[in-house]
Amino acid sequence: MYEQEKITPYHEGEKASQVEQMFDNIAPTYDKLNHRLSWDIDKGWRRKAIKALAPYSPASLLDIATGTGDFAIMAAQMLKPKQLIGADISEGMMDIGRQKVMKAGLDGVISFEREDCTALSYADGTFDAVTAAFGIRNFANLDKGLSEMCRVLRKGGHLSIVELTTPVSFPMKQLFHIYSHTVLPIYGRLISKDSSAYSYLTKTIEAFPQGEEMVEILKKAGFTEASFKRLTFGICTMYFATK
Repeated sequence: MYEQEKITPYHEGEKASQVEQMFDNIAPTYDKLNHRLSWDIDKGWRRKAIKALAPYSPASLLDIATGTGDFAIMAAQMLKPKQLIGADISEGMMDIGRQKVMKAGLDGVISFEREDCTALSYADGTFDAVTAAFGIRNFANLDKGLSEMCRVLRKGGHLSIVELTTPVSFPMKQLFHIYSHTVLPIYGRLISKDSSAYSYLTKTIEAFPQGEEMVEILKKAGFTEASFKRLTFGICTMYFATK
């Protein structure tokens, strides 16, 4: 079983509280940093994950670890669902998301709810699709989180995830190591004023299971089919699974 205790010595409750506080702290600068640190490539990664769901025309979606709602807004615009719920533990992030949703005129479709992603409050089989962009590596317990995502999906529903990963091939593996250990934490600290947030990001990326290992974890969580595709030389990976 994969648990984020590999990253820090905190227990699950303490870990969740630590992550919540960290994201509340960096919420005002989170969007700007994400786009700058990825040279805006993150928008293309999100778009690919949403396009994977398009053939199934999901009417109800749950966006896990929604943050400031970038993925939720893009999904609502591209997929035209009747309902989309963005779930997160950080009210600071979601408050920014609510403002963005109002500005986009999508408040009739998108709502935000504070949820523990490892113990969701929704009934079994509630959603046609579940999505997550750059958030599941922060789960206090990945197995519980994925099992919950599977539980709230209807039979035949789909999960689409994009997550940061470490490249496996030369020279991108070496270049990414240098970038993630020097440029990313220094620049993140300067913009966000949080000395730990982007050092923490590097640790979570390196500790997170990837590729074939992640596919097996998805299947153990209850998904009948799962696959992955590396994007941009392996800096990001898209996972797609069916219940």
